[in-house]
Amino acid sequence: QVQLVESGGGLVQPGGSLRLSCAASGSIFNIAAMGWYRQAPGKQRDLVATITSGGIINYADSVKGRFTISRDNAKNTVYLQMNSLKPEDTATYYCNAFNVVIRRHYWGQGTQVIVSS
Repeated sequence: QVQLVESGGGLVQPGGSLRLSCAASGSIFNIAAMGWYRQAPGKQRDLVATITSGGIINYADSVKGRFTISRDNAKNTVYLQMNSLKPEDTATYYCNAFNVVIRRHYWGQGTQVIVSS
């Protein structure tokens, strides 16, 4: 089992910044990739950004140039730096970890981000 604990969400004005953190614990030795997804009310959960253990990064088009994902392997933590936030970024953000051996996704409990003036 893998446990993911997110932090860093909150209320921010348009144009502002937030940094999300996700700390992983448990059986993390086969985790090939970690990332962030988001889900707005009434919508499906969508990919925001992912990073593999080798450092390969993928972003959703909607956040390219504004969000930056990074990973501290020593701390088993992944970060999402969100700049130039827009109201459409409002959602619950979920941390994700993928076990490549058993091909299983693990999810955090979610942290809410609200972008509003």
